[in-house]
Amino acid sequence: MHENQLPATPRRFQMFIDGRWTDGHGNQLTTRHSPGHGTPVAQWPAGTAQDAKDAIRAARTAFDTGPWPRMPAAERAKVLFKVADLIEQNVDELGLIECLETGKPITQAKGEIRGAADVWRFAAGASRSMAGETLNNLGDRLLALVLRQPLGVIGVITPWNFPFFILAERLPFLLAAGCTAVVKPSEATSGTTLRLGELLQQAGLPDGVVNLVSGHGSEVGQVLLDSDLVDMVSVTGSTGTGRKAIQASVGNIKKLGLELGGKNPHVVFADANLDDAADGVAFGMAFNAGQCCVGASRLVVHRSIAEVFTQKLAAKMRRIVVGDPLDPATQVGALFDEAHMHKVLSYIDGGVALGATVVAGGGRTGCEKGNFVQPTLLTNVTAEMPLLRDEIFGPVLAVIPFDTFEDAIRIANDTEFGLSASIWTQDVNLALRAMREVQAGRVWINTTLDNGPEAPMGGMKQSGIGRDAGLAGIEEYTEVKTAHINLQPRTHWIGASDGL
Repeated sequence: MHENQLPATPRRFQMFIDGRWTDGHGNQLTTRHSPGHGTPVAQWPAGTAQDAKDAIRAARTAFDTGPWPRMPAAERAKVLFKVADLIEQNVDELGLIECLETGKPITQAKGEIRGAADVWRFAAGASRSMAGETLNNLGDRLLALVLRQPLGVIGVITPWNFPFFILAERLPFLLAAGCTAVVKPSEATSGTTLRLGELLQQAGLPDGVVNLVSGHGSEVGQVLLDSDLVDMVSVTGSTGTGRKAIQASVGNIKKLGLELGGKNPHVVFADANLDDAADGVAFGMAFNAGQCCVGASRLVVHRSIAEVFTQKLAAKMRRIVVGDPLDPATQVGALFDEAHMHKVLSYIDGGVALGATVVAGGGRTGCEKGNFVQPTLLTNVTAEMPLLRDEIFGPVLAVIPFDTFEDAIRIANDTEFGLSASIWTQDVNLALRAMREVQAGRVWINTTLDNGPEAPMGGMKQSGIGRDAGLAGIEEYTEVKTAHINLQPRTHWIGASDGL
């Protein structure tokens, strides 16, 4: 028996609009079943378009006339620090909610909650560093001031794979800037986001500054994208979702922040520490059951070590503990739902049908009530196979050998995506050359999936627009205003009239 048990009845959540808890205007509830157990674990309202409009109106009023954008950054920071403390105090509860709703291992879920608290703390402190600049080099007559002002009402649409952590990479930064928000979490994993509303209230956040609306993207998310009262929408999701957001933003030329898909490479050069690289590659492809936008699904490895390294990696992957998300020993939990599991398996089967070879994994594993897939490694993969082109979002890795440095970079960049890349080599010059030439917003050298809130993150190419975290993460939610001040009597453009 595990310390954390399945609930006897689903936990019931409500939406948070203008400082009040509500089921909204609809009469439908969404019930979430645990991906690892098949049992119902949570319920929340299926929000309506009217609920989204109510939330937008609350956020608009809070921005236009409320205290939040107008208070000193030091006062905003106090509230954000309190939120971080409350998150940390509720790690066990939030981690269990996240584990049950997403299928990720309990130890990983709790780690992400602690990591989120750290992100809130960084944003709280960084809020006091937001500044403009003065330009005193325009001559005796002019002085220019460059101001950063909060952008306004921000819509935040978050995905199901890291519900609490991805929200932490956005919400505290926009709050630090002085903005207000309407958050729409994934309709399938809304629990921790809705629970956060209680912590925001406890921390003293004014009513209307953050509003939480659960529901489907077509119903709630679309209203955020279409509304003239929303100044920016941050969307984390697939590239297809990003395209829909761009199309919707045309209506009022809305600013967008997009973190989208990835087909990320691990590039392993011949001189790499193969034991370290094998462990890192296995971790990078299997973390969160491969449902990680910056996780890697392509292994680009030098031909001279390809066979040895593939066998070493396969041995590592076979030892990954896949199983009950509530078991502290589990390293990889369940996939998001049954349909997604079958989609991942279809990529494996489709690759095999086209000539790929399974070296490790290849099928389902564990309890039939759960959506578990073995970490899978495939060789003899060719460019026309969908498993090499599409974002699979599962624990599946394809091996592609290379011969020269130029080959490695060409293969690594041969994708519409540009989210992340990992480089494994002990040659510092090789590492730096590859780091510069690979097309990715985040690059890791002799590690993978490391990050901290101090550093900005985002994608190139079709992997996204804009940056989150770091000081750039606050600047993303600001407008830049330039003011020119004349310091001397005006030289008249129109000559004096003789008659006056």
